[in-house]
Amino acid sequence: MASHHNTIPELAHRLQQPAIARRQRLYKIVAILFLISLLLSVIATPFVRAHLQAVAVLDLVAGKPVPWLVRQTVAEPISTQDFTLPTSNGPIRARLYIPQSHPDAPAIIVLHGVHHLGIDEPRLIAFSTAMASCGLRVLTPELPDIKDYHVGANSIATIGDSAVWMSQHQDNKSVGVMGLSFAGGLALLAASDPHWHRSIKFVVAIGSQDEMARVATFYRTGEDPLPTGDPERLTPHEYGALVLEYEHLEDFIPAGDPASLAAIRNVLRAHLYEDWPGEKAVLATLTPAQLAIAHQLMDTTSPTTRSLLAHAETLHIEDMAGVSPHGHLKQLTTPVYLLHGAGDNIIPSAETEWMATELPAASLQAELISPVLSHINLDGANPTAMDQWRLVHFFALILHAAESH
Repeated sequence: MASHHNTIPELAHRLQQPAIARRQRLYKIVAILFLISLLLSVIATPFVRAHLQAVAVLDLVAGKPVPWLVRQTVAEPISTQDFTLPTSNGPIRARLYIPQSHPDAPAIIVLHGVHHLGIDEPRLIAFSTAMASCGLRVLTPELPDIKDYHVGANSIATIGDSAVWMSQHQDNKSVGVMGLSFAGGLALLAASDPHWHRSIKFVVAIGSQDEMARVATFYRTGEDPLPTGDPERLTPHEYGALVLEYEHLEDFIPAGDPASLAAIRNVLRAHLYEDWPGEKAVLATLTPAQLAIAHQLMDTTSPTTRSLLAHAETLHIEDMAGVSPHGHLKQLTTPVYLLHGAGDNIIPSAETEWMATELPAASLQAELISPVLSHINLDGANPTAMDQWRLVHFFALILHAAESH
């Protein structure tokens, strides 16, 4: 009989166990949901969200895996629209990246660097896609001169007119402009011009020139003086000198020889395009005299070539001044963000330091010289975690500025 007396409380206890377990599971679920909602509310904070988006954008551009939670901040599906954009220099190709859920989102213009693919350059497409996935409209206008390796003043008007067009298509609100390489310096010149100043909300110059003549001298000497007076010493990449040769090839070829001018231009074009089979094929068609000139110009480290470059510089002093922000920044009221790769040997980072010294303190929003970058690639040597964080914070500032009305 004693065993029967014990079964009643035991049975009650056993009946209570599932209910207790269910309550414990419910408490855990509520706690998890609370933590998720708390986390989502933190992520929803604009500045926190901008930092997470910056992480995602940089990882996507670098081809790195993006953590699931971070990826949710750049999950906006996008569409693209190719069209012809009217400018004072004539119609140009343009592409608009549009977040499908926010077709009227704030916009930013991204300007390609000196590259023959223009707005079809894969890195530009990847970056623009990632930025649009953050919920921004991204306009990439094609700069015909820059695409053809000519850094000329005509592109300033094309940039300014693109900003006006984009502003008109977002209720006349000004638009941020990000310029890569030489296009960044030209964007600063557009912002300093009264014709376009009001249409430009801010400028981001990445790996850009302050004074073109100083950059041209660097291609010959390997030195770019810092504002402190100390020289920044780097081995120049051949690309910079070859672009100058290509742009003013008539200064390097004997006068009255149009055949040689055309033939050697084809060689340099193929080399700049990294079309090695094409370069080899063109070289095979040259006369011995033309071949000697081509080999000379391709050797950008030889004293003879550097002497030719120095002479060409003297012929284009005014042209170089016309594409140099130097002397135009002291009165600039447009917010400016400056970013440069610490080891950039195409446009040395000293150029960004010069711009920073000339800009008014109220205009300079951020300046970063980062070992994460080389020129405009995320392939710098041995960056630390803090270096990575500084770059994330820099891009978060840009995203926050672009998204704010």
